[in-house]
Amino acid sequence: MSGSRVLALGHYQPARVLTNDELAAMVDTSDEWIRTRVGIRTRRVAEPTETVADMAGQAAAKALANSGLTPADIDLVLVATCTAVDRSPNTAARVAAALGLPSPAVMDINVVCAGFTHALATADHAIRAGSATNALVVGVEKFTDVADWTDRTTCVLVGDGAGAAVVTASAEPEIGPVVWGSVPEMGHAVRIEGTPSRFAQEGQSVYRWATTQLPPIARTVCERAGVAPEELAAVVLHQANLRIIEPVARKLGAVNAIVASDVTESGNTSAASIPLALSKLVASGRVAPGAPILLFGFGGNLSYAGQVIRCP
Repeated sequence: MSGSRVLALGHYQPARVLTNDELAAMVDTSDEWIRTRVGIRTRRVAEPTETVADMAGQAAAKALANSGLTPADIDLVLVATCTAVDRSPNTAARVAAALGLPSPAVMDINVVCAGFTHALATADHAIRAGSATNALVVGVEKFTDVADWTDRTTCVLVGDGAGAAVVTASAEPEIGPVVWGSVPEMGHAVRIEGTPSRFAQEGQSVYRWATTQLPPIARTVCERAGVAPEELAAVVLHQANLRIIEPVARKLGAVNAIVASDVTESGNTSAASIPLALSKLVASGRVAPGAPILLFGFGGNLSYAGQVIRCP
């Protein structure tokens, strides 16, 4: 095997829906203010007893069921998250236990909003190197746990959920080369700091960076995959803000692509946002199997990572 491919996907969201009007009763904001600035209408909120590991396990179980593989087939579990409370056992170990996986390697990866694309690249590298054959890759966040509900500029953004992919060895590579990196001098622009931890960001700085610097990096991702932007069937960017997603896709030149906009109903779910949006998009049947899809995560650290995959 000379590469890997996404075999199946799955996602999970909590039942509780928090609307903009409900938020307006909690903090000085309005439905119009939120829609105009970030495009979000609703977001999901986990119950107090619902953990990051619970949500990750739900999404992973669905992806595994959709893959046709058995728990014994999975030899690597990677979970991207920045909101897990416990340090050990890590979330990946808890997912493995919940699914009855016999002996996988288990690792959590914290690259905040770019976590899933980093984890997907890591799984691809492990499979290419012969260290794994079938991997579960999960992005999950309980971002409402770290929200500052007195800050109207950030609390309106966040939501909870999980998305997962089963990645397997493939004779032909269907996960393209990753382009990843960071802007260390802007690491302060997205923060989850303190005790208790609270989310804060410099929204205008992130917006300016994403809308000006991200399109050329995304074009490099396409070049390394041998795919022209106009050949993309879909673009799934980190679901941070509709005012970032739409102009970036336009500047990239993805003129024929479906541009995922799950942020409108799910909010910003950080590491969960790309697999959550991707799973919904593929389940809708709007992208043909084998069609090229650009994934690109960016956010905290200011880290970024992107790759082109083939639709499962």
